[in-house]
Amino acid sequence: VGSEMCIRDSIRDLTLGGLFTALIGVGAFLKITIPVQPVPMHFTLQFFFVLLAGLLLGSKGALFSVCTYLAVGLLGIPVFASGGGLSYLLKPTFGFLMGFAAAGYLTGRIHELHRQNSFGWLLFSAVWGLIADYACGMVWFYVCSNYVLQAAVSWKLVFINCFLLTVGEDFVLCVLAAALAKRLMPVFSDMRG
Repeated sequence: VGSEMCIRDSIRDLTLGGLFTALIGVGAFLKITIPVQPVPMHFTLQFFFVLLAGLLLGSKGALFSVCTYLAVGLLGIPVFASGGGLSYLLKPTFGFLMGFAAAGYLTGRIHELHRQNSFGWLLFSAVWGLIADYACGMVWFYVCSNYVLQAAVSWKLVFINCFLLTVGEDFVLCVLAAALAKRLMPVFSDMRG
């Protein structure tokens, strides 16, 4: 009986992880392109689903979902906002995609510290995910632009293009993810038995 329950739990966790991997992929196509130089920025709904994964699946489940998504995209399946493939590693904006792994894990980990389902705690957890994603994204953008692509980019430009233009919208996604997670948590609790 114990092994059957363990297998059932594993199948459920894999299914939910796969669902969020797919949702993150779909979120890439729900985008607004911001035409800034030297590289256009995309505001997508991927981050929303990453936060939901962290809040609903926990740190490990979210990390699994995001890493699966990244692997699928790097293998060449066009699930990123501008396609897919290993060449994506050379895009200055790839740091935000890598940051999704940190964001999903950290959001889930912060939430797991107290397991409070109040809107305030969920939002607090999501904001830590926002900080993790932006830290990874901005550092990668600066390093990739200056040292890989040899395009001189200042920290001021990185701050404007990679933070100021999108952080407000992403904070709104934090609020929406916290609100939806609060509504969905009873359903996920029932699924986990």
